[in-house]
Amino acid sequence: MSEGAPPEPAPAEDLRTTEVDLGGLVNVLATHLYSTPLVALRELVQNAHDSHTRRLLEDPDGDHRPLIRVRGDAARRTVSIEDTGAGLTEPEIHSYLATVGTGYTRMLRDLTGNQELIGAFGLGFLSAFSVADEVAVTTTSHREPHLGHRYRSRGGEQYQVDPVAARPRPGTVVELTLKAEHAHLADEDALRDVLGRYCVLLPIPVYVGDDEQPVNNVEVPWRHSVPGDQHTARMRFATAFGRRFEPLTAFPVHPAESGTGGGTEGGAEGDTDAIGLLWVQDGGTYGSSDNRDLAVYLRGMLLAEDARDLLPSWAGFIGGVVESSRLTPTASREDLQRDDHYRALQRALTDAIVDGLYETARLRPAAWRRILTRHGQDLLGAALCDERLFTLLADDVPVPTSQGDLTAGALRAAGGGAVHVALGSGGGFEEMLYRAMRVPIARGDRYAVLPFLRRYAQLRGCRLVELGSEHGDRELFRDPERPLPAGEAAWLAGALADEGEQLVPARFDPPGLPLVLVPDREAELKARIEDDQADARIPSAALRLARAFTARTDGEVRARLYLNLSCPAVLDLLAAYRAGHTGSATAAGLLRSLKVIMAAASAGSTGASGGDLTAALSGVGTAVSALTAAVPAGLSAVPDTLDALPDEA
Repeated sequence: MSEGAPPEPAPAEDLRTTEVDLGGLVNVLATHLYSTPLVALRELVQNAHDSHTRRLLEDPDGDHRPLIRVRGDAARRTVSIEDTGAGLTEPEIHSYLATVGTGYTRMLRDLTGNQELIGAFGLGFLSAFSVADEVAVTTTSHREPHLGHRYRSRGGEQYQVDPVAARPRPGTVVELTLKAEHAHLADEDALRDVLGRYCVLLPIPVYVGDDEQPVNNVEVPWRHSVPGDQHTARMRFATAFGRRFEPLTAFPVHPAESGTGGGTEGGAEGDTDAIGLLWVQDGGTYGSSDNRDLAVYLRGMLLAEDARDLLPSWAGFIGGVVESSRLTPTASREDLQRDDHYRALQRALTDAIVDGLYETARLRPAAWRRILTRHGQDLLGAALCDERLFTLLADDVPVPTSQGDLTAGALRAAGGGAVHVALGSGGGFEEMLYRAMRVPIARGDRYAVLPFLRRYAQLRGCRLVELGSEHGDRELFRDPERPLPAGEAAWLAGALADEGEQLVPARFDPPGLPLVLVPDREAELKARIEDDQADARIPSAALRLARAFTARTDGEVRARLYLNLSCPAVLDLLAAYRAGHTGSATAAGLLRSLKVIMAAASAGSTGASGGDLTAALSGVGTAVSALTAAVPAGLSAVPDTLDALPDEA
């Protein structure tokens, strides 16, 4: 054989048949295929539903009243599922019920194209052995109404079939003798709760015990023409179905066609047959909180109770329920294949949310205001993910600021045509500056605030002042009319600045504020990511990007101390220093103490100042004592400025 050539097939006499350990296979499939024992109830009710659908297909003119009844007997530790469907003949028991992987339902759907049939893999009956020590099936086929058969098995590996009296009407009863650890399933209240969720969309009524009303006696607004307001019907369904949070509003999901053609079997690649309902939940979300809650039904039976990945990642406030016949389940029927239909449904749900929010803003302003108040933080992020949402939300969504939640438009108006945002956590000097200016400052450290405001400023053509950035600081802190002499600047730096702080002479409003300490946000980030523990906390790719961003700063300047040369007190201090006034050092110490006290009041600024709060408080008292000691005897008041002090003091 030449090098690289494929191996020749083995002679036929060397081929062997793969052996199957049936006991081990049944144990794996029955015990480990499903994540919860409750799935056994779903699978058996689903089989009962398919039995009814089969009978309608095979005997459309017969006297058939569909009915499924589930009973629990806590004393006997049994659960039974009864239907009035097609029933089974003895050969069908052997061929389908007792053969793993062979499903009559799948074959019938392939032959007839009927999309109401649910089963697909011929595995559902095995789920009974995950909760039951023994399973008994008593059945009479509508094809042989005079015959009855009983299947019995312990563990699913071996079984027996015996003749019994025919049932009064065709159909089947599956009785589970529950394992001790699953005895709670025999409680009929528990059965109502579980089946009320699993079967809510089944068209065949499902009863529990002797109840006269089925557990799925619910008006499904997208299936029925409900009298009265359609939105009221949607809200009624959402309230009954969405158990975690109250719905604020609800909007429909309609089948969507891409119009592109050339897709996969059963529809174009961008098509989805899904239909249902979405709602905005009255549940708190913030940033990374994820309360997405979507249930998916396949041909009327619950398939996935937590299908949140079908919803966009930014929609942490959305709940809903959809049903489809095109989605492909996994073998356990607890998840979905990520195929073209799955992706088409993802796109359709995103469109439905956007359309629903637009409809709410236009038709239901009270609900829209509640949504903005409840989910403003999440909506900021959502607006950045979808241009349609940004258009809708740009002027309405609230932004957290130093003066409470305000819209971007209100921020712009209060800022004289500019939007002001702090890059850090706020507080201390920064917040004091903005309060003095009576300008609200947006909290740029909050989720999505800074990128949203950057996008808003671009859209509206207004200035964005980012306090803490070099560009933003230049907007606020103007250059002085004349630079300070080097000697004066050095003296002020020594008197006012601590280690890591750079003194910057400037002019800014209001003139009554003598100085402002602004942390260098890039230096703060550099310190965090170069911490010895950063490698363990931050993913390596993100760490490399962050370090590349902060490489332009050496991190030595941790904060800039802007000295206001428009402030009369600062001008008086400089005049006293130039005149050699002995009180100038004392006055400078008082300003430094004031800086330290204000810096200590801000959690976001503690790292920027190395000042000692106790020493600063003591310094205030010392400075006041020194200044008042300089007042000549007989004066009744302390002068307002250093210039008013006697020259000989």
